[in-house]
Amino acid sequence: MTKNPIVPYILIMLFGIGLIFFLSVQGVGNQAEIAESGEHGEEGAEGGEEASAGEFDPEAVVQQKCISCHGSSYEGQGAFPPLVGTALSEEEIADILANGKGAMPGGLVEAENIEAMAAWVKSLE
Repeated sequence: MTKNPIVPYILIMLFGIGLIFFLSVQGVGNQAEIAESGEHGEEGAEGGEEASAGEFDPEAVVQQKCISCHGSSYEGQGAFPPLVGTALSEEEIADILANGKGAMPGGLVEAENIEAMAAWVKSLE
């Protein structure tokens, strides 16, 4: 191999191509299993946002979208106000959820779930 230094590179390239081919065949063979585990994995990643069709879980949405700014105990931090014990009415909370205010963007909660979310935030003490 001292006369032709390109041979090791060609062997590595062929090994890589073979590995890619065999892993692709393995993936095609397990396609149904991968798809099934992907469906269950997404439910776990959603945090149970939709426990069943049409059911809305405000706490799951808060855990996903709100705690990064408002804190894990909803106590607020920095420029972000606390969600616990807010003096805002449900209508004001619903308006902020729909349209946003300050650094908070609107539309974090789907329109049909805004009222339920506002009632849940108001119920925090």
